[in-house]
Amino acid sequence: MTLVSTQVVPIVDHLMLRFLKGKHVYLEPATGRHRESIRPLAKDERIWEFTKTLMINDDYDHQFDRYFNEALDLVHIGAQAFVIRAVKDDRIIGMTRMFNIERKDKRLEIGHTWYIPAVWGKVYNKECKLLLLRYVLETLGFNRVEFRVAHQNVRSQKAVARIGGVKEGVLRRFGIRNDGSSRDTVVFSVIVDEWPETKKKLLEMVAAGGV
Repeated sequence: MTLVSTQVVPIVDHLMLRFLKGKHVYLEPATGRHRESIRPLAKDERIWEFTKTLMINDDYDHQFDRYFNEALDLVHIGAQAFVIRAVKDDRIIGMTRMFNIERKDKRLEIGHTWYIPAVWGKVYNKECKLLLLRYVLETLGFNRVEFRVAHQNVRSQKAVARIGGVKEGVLRRFGIRNDGSSRDTVVFSVIVDEWPETKKKLLEMVAAGGV
């Protein structure tokens, strides 16, 4: 598999973020033109069961616009939200973000990742993480990628562990979800020392994954 860069987008501090394309998924920087395509896709309670990032109620449109504006605003602080597309039919299947970028310490966080339920458990997330991790650890030369997952979201914790994330600990009572409930945050990471073995594992998983 090759990582294909079809366009380069300059942002703050000369960090260069690319459109990333693999065999199964295509990541493009989120822009305002994606808003109305994503709005109905995100209106599914199953996506937000554990995070409660969006509540599917009468206030959904207001919540969604605030959520999407926050994603777009990342570019002003040197971060980026991506729209995830399936290569085979170009349909949008989810979103992810690269943020909390600390250039001096060569680390950042990947998160706010979600997919439409129809593609859960398939190859898309594995290849998405492969593209992002390879970009961060190889192209950018960073040392650490962090993933933070709500303790209620066991499914996502298992997914991060499967792609090679090492569980480092739990930040207790770390936040309040939008339904008012408390959450602990489970911290995982992939560091550059582990990347050759983790990449090999991810490549094998993607090759065997199908769709």
